[in-house]
Amino acid sequence: MSAGLRRFLLVFSLLLISITNLAGADEHKVFGWVEKATIEPWGVEVKAKLDSGALTSSLDARDIESFEKNGEEWVRFRLKLEDEANNERFTETVERKVQRDLTLRGAGGKSHRPTVLMNLCIDDTLYEEEFSLRSRKKMLYPVLLGRRTISHLGLLDVEKTFLSKPSCDENMPIVPYQPEKND
Repeated sequence: MSAGLRRFLLVFSLLLISITNLAGADEHKVFGWVEKATIEPWGVEVKAKLDSGALTSSLDARDIESFEKNGEEWVRFRLKLEDEANNERFTETVERKVQRDLTLRGAGGKSHRPTVLMNLCIDDTLYEEEFSLRSRKKMLYPVLLGRRTISHLGLLDVEKTFLSKPSCDENMPIVPYQPEKND
């Protein structure tokens, strides 16, 4: 096969993939860069920032303590949130098995955070997602949804906010967490 024909087939294939993706875009839900979501099972409504610059989602957690349970690493932390639905303060101490230890590198150096699985309702779907734990009390949004979570949701419109409303109930099936291949 000649180099010219290979180049033509490559360009044609890429064009076909692009057209197919555009045609399928109507099937995906669209979310704004800030959406309301509920932390389950408590139904606490929070503002969540969808951040394509972050890989892993993050949850506001206070008083984080590591401990061992049945030979596994666990973490205890306190959720301290304001419920957007009724403006009431919500506080709950939670224990979860550590999914993995996340190492972040940035301008300030390295930091380590535990990640846990939590249930989150956004739009009409309940997701089990991985969240790194850290205090976000100085941040505007107690929940940040990174690319791994956004990829499960649908498309992101960075010019809009609040395109959906969480509407999950206790009988909703949970979309289970699916770890990345290199996690």
